[in-house]
Formats: sequence, structure tokens, C-alpha cells
Amino acid sequence: MLVNEIPSVVARELGIRPAQVEATARLLDEGNTVPFIARYRKEATGELDEEKIRSVEERVQYLRNFIKRQEEILASIAEQGKLTPEMETAIRAAAKLQELEDLYLPFRPKKRTRAQIARERGLEPLAELMLAQTMAAGDPLAVAAAYVDGEKGVASAEEALAGAQDIVAETVSERADIRAMIRKQLWSGGEIATAMAVPEAAGQEFLNYREYREPVRRIPSHRLLAVNRGERKEVLKVELATAHEANIDMVARAVVTRPSIFADCLRAAVADGYKRLLFPSLEREIRNQLTENSEKQAIRVFGLNLRQLLLAPPLAGHTVMGLDPGYRTGCKMAVISPTGAVLTTSTLYITASDNQRRQAAETVLAAVKRHGVTLVSIGNGTASYETEEFVAGLIASHGLAVRYLIANEAGASVYSASKLAKDELPDLDVTLRGAVSIARRVEDPLAELVKIDPKSIGVGQYQHDVDQKELGATLTNVVESCVNHVGVELNTASAELLTYVAGINASVAKNIVARRDESGPFADRKQLLKVPRLGQATFTQCAGFLRLAGGVNPLDNTPVHPESYHLAAAILAKLGFTVSDLADREKLTKLQGELPKADAAALAAALGAGEPTVRDILAALAKPGRDPREDLPPPLTRKNIVKLSDLAVGSVVRGTVHNVTDFGVFVDIGVKTNGLVHRSELSDRPFRHPLDVVSVGDVIDCLILGIDEGRGRISLSLKKAKGK
Repeated sequence: MLVNEIPSVVARELGIRPAQVEATARLLDEGNTVPFIARYRKEATGELDEEKIRSVEERVQYLRNFIKRQEEILASIAEQGKLTPEMETAIRAAAKLQELEDLYLPFRPKKRTRAQIARERGLEPLAELMLAQTMAAGDPLAVAAAYVDGEKGVASAEEALAGAQDIVAETVSERADIRAMIRKQLWSGGEIATAMAVPEAAGQEFLNYREYREPVRRIPSHRLLAVNRGERKEVLKVELATAHEANIDMVARAVVTRPSIFADCLRAAVADGYKRLLFPSLEREIRNQLTENSEKQAIRVFGLNLRQLLLAPPLAGHTVMGLDPGYRTGCKMAVISPTGAVLTTSTLYITASDNQRRQAAETVLAAVKRHGVTLVSIGNGTASYETEEFVAGLIASHGLAVRYLIANEAGASVYSASKLAKDELPDLDVTLRGAVSIARRVEDPLAELVKIDPKSIGVGQYQHDVDQKELGATLTNVVESCVNHVGVELNTASAELLTYVAGINASVAKNIVARRDESGPFADRKQLLKVPRLGQATFTQCAGFLRLAGGVNPLDNTPVHPESYHLAAAILAKLGFTVSDLADREKLTKLQGELPKADAAALAAALGAGEPTVRDILAALAKPGRDPREDLPPPLTRKNIVKLSDLAVGSVVRGTVHNVTDFGVFVDIGVKTNGLVHRSELSDRPFRHPLDVVSVGDVIDCLILGIDEGRGRISLSLKKAKGK
């Protein structure tokens, strides 16, 4: 493959045009960020979205590395003096890295193998003679006797023959065509087989895998990762099961092609090479590939779940009481204002004595009355159910105009102990900071959750068993995408939130906050250029994603990029308005009435602009300062608690999707245990993954299929609930 062939190859893979690949690769090479390219370079890329742009980035980089590896391999073989025209043609024709490495395997520098030792003893000519299969009559030992050499360590004809067989075993095992043949066989007919490596009592977590077999080609990612975990904990023994004898016969038929006095020797060498070299190598390769595929799937699911969690609609305007439940150390309480300021904190002992429970009730009621609390956010950790009972009881017995919800508290303790939390809340004990986080993540999930390592937000499956570097990179991309999708208020955003804005790194984010603290609020986007280390290139990347609600220029509170302000003004003029009209409520209402009639194509043609950019500007002008999360349904809040004993099989309950995995969906239905909708109960329509049906945060109605109080399991059905 040549470098200039990359655009056409990637375009064919992704179903787009080569020109789109070329433009996207060029923009990325110039240092532009993915969110910026997706939002502000639509004409160049043909309106590729972020997912496609990242796919182009990944595939272009892969193919560039592939070509680089091709050249390295060709140079290495040429340096050994073994590069033939046929080998060069085969290497240049290779389309996959695996195929390339198979071709290089015989030439790869190795440690001193048995075959290498045999070569050093001068036995390679004998091995070549065996493989040539030209001798139809004679005694193999008599032929091998000619290679006996005491000085080289070959004491007998038997040793010479054995050494030659070692060379044959390695040569056959490294043949690209044979490796491809057995690899295909293992993928199509192999099975992952497991057995307990410890007594069953010591491996309760993995009892489902005590006598487990599943075809390689069908094993789902979550089961493969579970098997790997069991093996890593030395609870399970895992192997790739296959018909070894049939595989050996297959290889032998490919090697032994004619009658020869060495036929039996070749078959013995083939069997030895298969068992000692070929199968172990391919078993490692296939299991590594299975693991890599499973990890990619797990990371993908985590990323999609995280995106839904981050883009959950904020419950703005509430004074929120955050409760971080606990038994021994008590339940931590923090009340925050609609702007996130901490109003009061306390520790409640609601699972202790009646007197302490009464004191806790008095503290909560006083805080609700004094600060006008309208929403309670309860963490879903230890003692969550008891805390929910306590809050629901107070609401009912005192007729409080308050609702509550259960918040995912994952990562709250990580945030509480962080330097960031200490800097933000220096006067609060570490335990109380968690309650503040639980309250704030309801008011604005995105702004609060960006302060926590994405890996600590528990909305994935087997996230601790996957490649942590790959997981971290993917989740960072998700957070970056969400932050730039929503936009960031420049005068209130934390440094942590600003770090995820396109083009802004940690040091520039700190400089923005420092300048804001020293010189007061920014009046317009252009003032960003006065921030140390924020030059024109960074400004170009970030400006469109930063908002100024009270800025001098009303366009600063829209996604319109400063480079398109002149175009936005021209569009407004065509419609009979000016930029200043955006700040006038009456004129803005008139403008919003005119915008649906605007013809983006005609305006683009008249103004000599790109139609995608004109469409985006029209959408931005329609709702200055709009938060795209406003379009989503709000989270489910409650006033009454549901007990497990209240539930009945066959009844329909409403709940919030808490986590989505490959095998099903966990739903918070208001009891201590999340219910599970197995993927078989999600929909009557075909789907590839549960995420095609529901997302984290969705409010859904489910039919209760079964309740196992002893094991704390609730089985739900989404598809059967729709028929009720």
C-alpha cells in the first residue's frame, strides 16, 4: 500500500468519499480538534460528525503505521540478504498487520530456539532435503549419517535427524499460508473452555463457568472478560479447545505432498511443531484478539453510557439538599443554592437510636424551611434505602413541597479527597464534600461530573478489566464531546470544565480563571486573546464553544463562531434585523417567528457562504443561550418510597435506567435493589445492543417478571410492559 492510497481505502471502509478523508486528515494534521472540525468545518468535511471524524483519524493513523511497518520489514529482510522480488510483492500486497507479521515471522530475529541450534550445527541442508521430498527410496538414517559432526555437537544420525526435524517444525509453523489455515480453523471451530482451578466454595463468583464451553466466534464480550478475570484470579483454568489431531492432519496434508523416505519424519515434525509452536502461538493470538475486541466493546458501552449521564438535563432553579448515606459515620447533609453555593451542612444519624433519628428529622426540617429546599438528592450507596425511607416519611408526615431522587454517587468519594475539592471547599470536612457533590450533580450533571475521573463514574461493565490507557482516552473524548456539545459559560466555568473545551489545556484553563478573578468577568470573546498562552490558534479552536450570557455582543452567547460574525450579521440583515436585536426580547420574538421561513440554500447562495454554516447560524439565532439538554425529559423524582413487599409479579412500575450492559439493563424502580431487564425482554424488534433500545437516564415503564427476595433480584420486562 502507498500513502496516496490511504484516502480511498478509508473512504471505502467508512462509506464516505475520498475527498472527505483527505480534508479531515489535513485538518487533523494541522492541529485542529475533533469538536472544532465537526462543528465549524462542515463544508470541508462534507458534514462528517464527530464519530466519523474520529474513525477517519483512527484508520488513517493505523494505515500510516502499517505502511511504516511495511518499510521496516522490507528493510530488515533486505539487510539479511533474503529479500526476493516475490517476498517484496507479497509484503506490499498485504492488507492487514497480522498478514504482514506472518510474512515477516521467518525473518524475525529470535532467541536461540531448538531450530536455531540445529542450524548452527549445520543441519539446515538436511531439513531442506526433507522438505524437498525428492528421495523416493532409501533409509533416512543413512542420509542423516552424512551430517554427523562431533565438533558441532551432532554425535549420531539420530541426532542429525532430530535436529533437522526441529528446523522443519519451526519452518512449517512459520509458513504464512499454514498459519492462516489453522487460524481460520480455530476461529470457526474453536471453543473457549473453562474449569474450576479451586474448590467451588472458594470460587462462588465464577460458578457459572465451572464447566463452560462457548464457540470462539460467538462468545460475547462480557463473558470473555468474566472468564479472563477468573483466570487472572487463578479461580478458572481456561483453554482454547479444538480438534488437535484433525488440525495436525490438515497441516501434514499441506506439507507432505508426495511419496518420500522422509514422509514419516515430516509428519512427526509437523505434529511436534503444531503442539510446541504453532498452536500455542495462535492460541495466544486469538485469545489476545478476543480480549482486545471485548475490551473495545466494553469501552464503547462505557463511553455511550457516560455520554448519556453527562448530558442528563440539569434540574436548574432548585435549592438542593444532598444526602450522602452511611451507617456508622452517619448520613452527610449539604444544602446548596441554585447557583451551587453551600448554604449549610450537617451529619444525620438516621439509622441509630430513636432520639438521634428525631434530631436528624428536626435538622432536615429546619434546613428545608430556612433555605427553601425543593429537591433532595440521595446518594445510591450504603444505607441509601434507609435514607430514602427517612426522607419519604418526612415528606408524607409534614406535607413538604419537596421531591427527591436517587443520584448515582459513583466518584463522589474520589472527588471529596481530591486537591480540587479541597481547593473548592477548603472549610468543609472531606466527608461533607461528597454530599455537596451529590447535590451539585443534580443541578448540573456535566459541570460536576467533569471534576471526577471518568473511570470512577460507574456506568460501565468490567471497566477495571480493560486496557486502562485506551479506556481513559475514550472517556476523555466522550467528556470533551459532551462539554463542547453543550457549550461552557466563560464567566462561571471551573478550570476543570474549561480544560475539556476544544483547544484549551489545563494551564490555559487556569490562566482564564486567574484573569477572570483578577480583572473581573469577560465582556466579550475577544478578551480571551489577552489570556497568557492563549494565542490565535487556541482562540480559533475554543471561541465558538464558550458562551457569554451578559456579553457586549449578543452573538457571544450563541454557538456562532467569531469568524462567522460578519456572515451572521449579513443573514440578519437579509431578514430585516440587526445583531443588537438579539438582545431585545420583543425583536428577538419577531426574529424567531421569521427564522422558520428562511431558506438556508438561498441565503447561502446570495451571500457566497456554505449552506451547512448558514443552517447552523440560523439554528443558533433562533435560541441564543440555549442549552441543548433542555430538549431532554427531566429525571424521575419521587415523593413516596416503594417497598419490595409492595411489588407484585405482573405489575408495571416506572423506573430510571441506571446502567446499560451487553446482557441487559439495570433499572432503579425505587427499591433497594435495581431490577434487571435482560436483553431478551427489551424489545420484540431486532436490535444489536441494548443501547439501541434504551440509554442511561431514560425513564421507562417495566413489567415485573419475578422477585427473588433471598438473592435480592428483580426481573423486569420492557417489551411486555408495552402490552399492558
